[in-house]
Amino acid sequence: MKFLKPKTIAWLMGTLLTLVIASYLSLVKYTEYQVNQPLNLSQDTLFEVKKGQSVRSLGKQFEKSGWISQRFWLKAHVKFNPEIAHVKEGVYLIKSHQTLLSVINDFVIGKEHQFSITFIEGSRFDDWLRQLANAQYIEHTLPITFTQSINELLNIDEEHPEGLLFPDTYAYTAGTKDIDILRRAQARMNAFISSAWLKRAENLPYETPYQALIMASIIEKETGQREEQPIISSVFFNRLHKKMRLQTDPTVIYGIGDAYDGDITRAHLKQKTRYNTYRINGLPPTPIAMPGKSAIEATLQPAETDYLYFVSRGNGWHQFSETLKQHNKAVAKYQLGQ
Repeated sequence: MKFLKPKTIAWLMGTLLTLVIASYLSLVKYTEYQVNQPLNLSQDTLFEVKKGQSVRSLGKQFEKSGWISQRFWLKAHVKFNPEIAHVKEGVYLIKSHQTLLSVINDFVIGKEHQFSITFIEGSRFDDWLRQLANAQYIEHTLPITFTQSINELLNIDEEHPEGLLFPDTYAYTAGTKDIDILRRAQARMNAFISSAWLKRAENLPYETPYQALIMASIIEKETGQREEQPIISSVFFNRLHKKMRLQTDPTVIYGIGDAYDGDITRAHLKQKTRYNTYRINGLPPTPIAMPGKSAIEATLQPAETDYLYFVSRGNGWHQFSETLKQHNKAVAKYQLGQ
């Protein structure tokens, strides 16, 4: 029997090892190519990774959905890269052009989709509760009507949360509790009003930041034009200094509550409620809405004017007057069409 020479055996072994390594590297490279192909998705899609799911089960789910043709390559890639074997639960946005590997990497690092909810300036706390109740992927924990319970959750000493939350757009991930979003809005308002209060003008008729929020909420409801807010603030500033009643319709409407049908009648103006500023002196007891940044700044930095009255022109803007005679003429022109 003829034996191979040691040199020949070494050469064969080296050749075989080279072939094995080359095959392995080719497989790795081809696996990389496969997992870097775009998913078969026609549009962006929300996808939930559930607790305890593995990459293997996700590959099976993707294959069943028709997003990939063969899950073998994902399994092979995980074998070559065991650091991506563990994914985090959550709701993710998979984009139509995204590759399989990019999606899995998002799952691994927990790059969850950011939902958002927007609370507009001038909205009321009841509006916020309805928005939260209808928002998707939020964990609903709040009672829809029991303000006292919410006060306790937010650690609020005031009568209710009206005016104490900062209107803005808030991002959140799936499973965020509604109360946590309110706490973020509360912290934003606390920080902003504290900073703005330190920069307030002199001789303001407001003793506390809370009183400033009450006035800011009135200004917010009186005009949708930010340029007018400091002027309207000056009107109320002047009236309060002269011991005149505020006589502002939005507070009357707030006091009417659910009975308000879109029209303010003389009976409403005569009705004695805590919010009827035609009947009470000074400020109402609480804010009547959530004031925004510009309304708060206008409250604490009013324009310098001698105006005591204003009336709507019917086009979103107001006519301002220094005397009752001027005001009556403006009412006749813009409200009565005379």
